[in-house]
Amino acid sequence: MALNLDTLGLSATVTASGISAPDYQTILSTITEYFQQIYGTDAYLEPDSKDGQLVALVALAVHDANNTAIQVYNSFSPSSGMTDALTRNVKINGIARKAATNSTVDVTLTGTAGTTITNGSVKDANGVIWNLPASVTIDVSGSVTVTATCANSGAVAAVAGSITKINTPTRGWTAVSNASAATVGSAAETDAQLRVRQNQSVAIPALTPFDAVDGAIANVAGVTRHKLYENDTGAVNSDGIPAHSIAAIVDGGDITDIAQTIRGKKGQGVATFGSTTVTVPDKYDNPHAISFSRSTDVPIYVAITLKVFTGYTTQIGEQIKQAIADYINSLKIGDDVLLSRIYSPANLGVVSGGNAKYYDINNLTIGKSVGSQAAANIVIAFNESASCSTANIALTVTS
Repeated sequence: MALNLDTLGLSATVTASGISAPDYQTILSTITEYFQQIYGTDAYLEPDSKDGQLVALVALAVHDANNTAIQVYNSFSPSSGMTDALTRNVKINGIARKAATNSTVDVTLTGTAGTTITNGSVKDANGVIWNLPASVTIDVSGSVTVTATCANSGAVAAVAGSITKINTPTRGWTAVSNASAATVGSAAETDAQLRVRQNQSVAIPALTPFDAVDGAIANVAGVTRHKLYENDTGAVNSDGIPAHSIAAIVDGGDITDIAQTIRGKKGQGVATFGSTTVTVPDKYDNPHAISFSRSTDVPIYVAITLKVFTGYTTQIGEQIKQAIADYINSLKIGDDVLLSRIYSPANLGVVSGGNAKYYDINNLTIGKSVGSQAAANIVIAFNESASCSTANIALTVTS
């Protein structure tokens, strides 16, 4: 190999197919050959020699530099960028990575029409404070529904009907209630979640209003998950959605922000369907009633029987429970819980040689209650979402 002082051919190169670079062993072999051209083929370059170690260090430095160049190159694409690079990339789409959120809940405030509540808050049965928007005015019907945010960070739950206490009394405000459970807070958006939302965001200016509404809802602040349905027929469909209507199922986010987003993106003459209705004005201040729904939580109960082998520990059992719960909680709104899919997370690392080698699954049943568990799939309605906690998983061990 002739010594070329212009290029050693060891750097990363960019072609029409992307970026590539030689591996470490190729770099080491090439530098070794160049070294022997300069100092002779009898130069001793084994790893136990000083010269051999120097050559290895130079090869490693080139290899590290190439890897850095590849990472920088890949960071320019939303499909391969990571962490801060991905956060910067999606700004071109007009979106930002969602930070961790507090729990939110829709509450109905009742009182005298025209009463304005400033910086108000309410309490649930556990004494947890939920803050209202900065200013809320009770409308002519004598009530108004708004989204309250939990004062405590983390996944704070509040079941339906548990928020009934006024924390900041105001003349004309007489009662508060929550018809639906709170949407628990979520951790900061992961790279995978942000990539999905980036793909949805490019549909905001799409040709189809359906895609535009779907992408816009995904980017409402505080929305943790959502699903949009459309009935473009002339009759009520099997889900009960009226003709020529859309039905948005949205968890998290402020109800007014969601309603304004749907109003601004839906097609003309398309009706909205749901259990929550918010009146929002158009640019001429004409009122429009926009409806959508919060998902109904469906707790899932699991019973699993294991035949254990030497090496099994109670910690492995807890890992099985957590893996099953994580899988069920990752399902989207309206997704059925399929029995066969539960076996995958229950078998911990079965392909990669993980802890599944310490047990065998003898029996697995699921249900919406302990008494209804069976070896069958669970059907989830279009406006429901499955959930599971490790407390809902009963694990029986046999030897």
